[in-house]
Amino acid sequence: MRLLLVEDDARIARFVAKGLREQAYAVDVSATGEDALYQAAVNTYDLVILDVMIPAPDGFAVCRELRKSGQRMPILMLTARDAVEDRIAGLDHGADDYLTKPFEFRELLARLRALLRRSGELRSEKIAIADLVLDTGAQTAQRAGRQITLTTKEYALLEYLARNAGRVVRRAEIAEHVWDESFDPFSNLIEVYINRLRRKIDEDSTKPLLHTRRGAGYVLGTAPDLPSEEGEEGPASRPRSKTSSPARKSHA
Repeated sequence: MRLLLVEDDARIARFVAKGLREQAYAVDVSATGEDALYQAAVNTYDLVILDVMIPAPDGFAVCRELRKSGQRMPILMLTARDAVEDRIAGLDHGADDYLTKPFEFRELLARLRALLRRSGELRSEKIAIADLVLDTGAQTAQRAGRQITLTTKEYALLEYLARNAGRVVRRAEIAEHVWDESFDPFSNLIEVYINRLRRKIDEDSTKPLLHTRRGAGYVLGTAPDLPSEEGEEGPASRPRSKTSSPARKSHA
């Protein structure tokens, strides 16, 4: 899952982004309303965490502009003000939920999970593909009862493939949803992680689950729709943004 965190307090932004990345989320950070609108225009996000009191345009205006442009991702608004009028204003501008500062990080995570479930991005606490079982709450994976040791990024990639099991997942899709804006689209990092996962989940198994579709992407499942190839796709699928990077423009 790739999130956009819009927060002008650098200390809070660092704390929240670090915690989210430790939970296998990919996180981009914006400190102003203008940059948030730019990032949302050129990248695909599964959810936006949006502070109200940010440099212009403020959080209310950013939320309104995102909805006006047709963006349907869930938006969780953060504010230090607990007035009912502020909460109503945020919801009326298109926000899906509201969290007042200071907040417990555990509550933030719970609200994110609820919003993603509501949007259809998260469907179940456990995902099973043949004898491979993922526990999304504990962020663990087992194959035929054998615990698989995964890094945070390996788990994030495996979960994304598992949620799209049985279909070809393009390289650009993986870059958009598993990595953040620091990802180099010309690197072979995705191929490296795919190979690591293949070794870990298909080790000692006569039925491989992770298949490479040359020139197309990757399939997680027991019977891919098309014959699988064990070669790598290579970094040909570009770019990861929704549009070619346009010049920044003011949204004030």
